[in-house]
Amino acid sequence: MNLKSVGVIGAGQMGSGIAQVFAMAGFQVVLNDVRQKQLDQAMGLIERNIERQVAKGKTTPGEKSAALDLIKPALDLEFVGQCDLVIEAATERETVKQAIFEALAPHLAPHTILTSNTSSISITRLAARTDRPEKFMGFHFMNPVPAMQLVELIRGIATDDATYQTLLAVVERLGKTSATAEDYPAFIVNRILLPMIN
Repeated sequence: MNLKSVGVIGAGQMGSGIAQVFAMAGFQVVLNDVRQKQLDQAMGLIERNIERQVAKGKTTPGEKSAALDLIKPALDLEFVGQCDLVIEAATERETVKQAIFEALAPHLAPHTILTSNTSSISITRLAARTDRPEKFMGFHFMNPVPAMQLVELIRGIATDDATYQTLLAVVERLGKTSATAEDYPAFIVNRILLPMIN
């Protein structure tokens, strides 16, 4: 499946970083949040982050302008649901994430792939709250998203091969490195990182 549009739900630090890297890779992005103020702050943050890359000579003013033009802020989930790929990047609470996927359901196009940026919540449980568990995966970016190369891909029990292969190709298009994790608590990175911190 050739993905062209991405909906990002949650315009916090993770969501804005995810929106930035997808726009820089040429995807059309719908950035969604429940608060207009948060969307405004996210767009400002993205612009400043890309401007720093221009100042370092890592991108051009034209590429910055093109990327910003590809990001459309939206308060309504209806615009997110028509995207080829949806990435949920809301707060790390399972009930919040479940409520988002349930609210999104009436707006989804039949082909849309659903993902969550969760760092620890069961992908199989989240997928079970949707009408398409076969098109659902964990898509865990590291913070700060523009700088960190690793992306964890987590298959739920029902995730099909086509969805997995599509996301592998997306990670490659972003210029990042994928690691496939099992659907166990904390996946790979947090299972290694947390004991080291403690």
